[in-house]
Amino acid sequence: MVLGPGGSGVSALAASGALAMADAARPARRGGPLALTGTGGTLLVTVDPRSPLPQRLGVFRVPGEPVAATAELDLLHLDPLAVVERGWSDFTAALGAVGAGRNLLPVIGTVAGIDAGELTGLPGGQDFLLLRAIRDAATSGRWQRVVVDLSGAGDPYALLRVPTVLGAAIERLWPRHRRLAEASEKPALAQLAAAVDAVARDCQDLAELIGDPSGVAVHLVVSGGARGVTGAPDHLAIAEVMGLPLRSVLVNSGPGALPTADAVTAARAVLGPEAGAAVSVRTVEAQAVEPARLSQLRKLGVTLPAPNGRARGSAAPSVAHLGGEGLEAEYQLSWRQSLPDPNDLALGRSGDDLLVTVAGFRQPVPLPSVLRRCRVSGADWNGTELIVRFRPDPAVWPQR
Repeated sequence: MVLGPGGSGVSALAASGALAMADAARPARRGGPLALTGTGGTLLVTVDPRSPLPQRLGVFRVPGEPVAATAELDLLHLDPLAVVERGWSDFTAALGAVGAGRNLLPVIGTVAGIDAGELTGLPGGQDFLLLRAIRDAATSGRWQRVVVDLSGAGDPYALLRVPTVLGAAIERLWPRHRRLAEASEKPALAQLAAAVDAVARDCQDLAELIGDPSGVAVHLVVSGGARGVTGAPDHLAIAEVMGLPLRSVLVNSGPGALPTADAVTAARAVLGPEAGAAVSVRTVEAQAVEPARLSQLRKLGVTLPAPNGRARGSAAPSVAHLGGEGLEAEYQLSWRQSLPDPNDLALGRSGDDLLVTVAGFRQPVPLPSVLRRCRVSGADWNGTELIVRFRPDPAVWPQR
């Protein structure tokens, strides 16, 4: 997944990286194991309805259908509206079949009556369906590698957070144990419960896929100017609190600009010991003109490091028992977390999640099971790690 702030060149660098992947796989496709399995090649996905990639790659714009750009590279242009209409019609068909259930659960009638075109105004609906379409393409077995250009997603972090937030909302509004119980008692609700279960499972599957460091690599693109220097620490901090498997930071100096070392220095300072090993930091050299053709995209020479299986940030937490027993026990949860401005850090609690706000971005972090029955007793940041302390909650902690 290639992401970054608007105007940083995410689309061009994603395309260049996808072309490099496709070209590197060509010998294997000609005589290696990929040819035997019937799968291979690279898929480049864009979610920007006005993406310039079809024109840059010299292919027709065919939303929803993969188009061959080279012998080893396909382009899939996802039109958010078309994805929403297709996915939402399947779900509302299940709701409409409930019939009598509308009287048992009035919200069914309201939701079933929402037109697909209206769903774009519902928080998270369009993003969830887009991510599901990307997941389906990535797990279809048709391609060996998939590069996702998130330049048209608005806030890419909010997009990637949707499965976690939507899944938590479903459990709060209609918990799974209640769904199963009510479906068994009221057959009219069985089909609705199955439809909601399918969405909840998709949410969990998407959240696990996005954070899987063995199969996913995230590449952050920042500009080489002043904007990139000041913004890089915020983006890296958000990637850590989300637990994204970051593999590289690409500092794009931009057309006609001189390479700026300050953005590279800022990124390396935030990453600390990870810079160069777990996460590479590189400058993309400036070109005389903005890449507008396939040959110019290749000339950028972008390479996207493969997943390395190493979890980062909140996806690699450490839990320690500091001492005490029973209600007197004290536990500690910590993970590597940079804070551009420690004064902006805010912590909260929602059910089994710890709500962490960093750089103006709030992320629910699932708590390990032992901490779900505890209350936060304190927090600290030592310049490298975020440390949150917990004590058992007498109301729910098992007692002899």
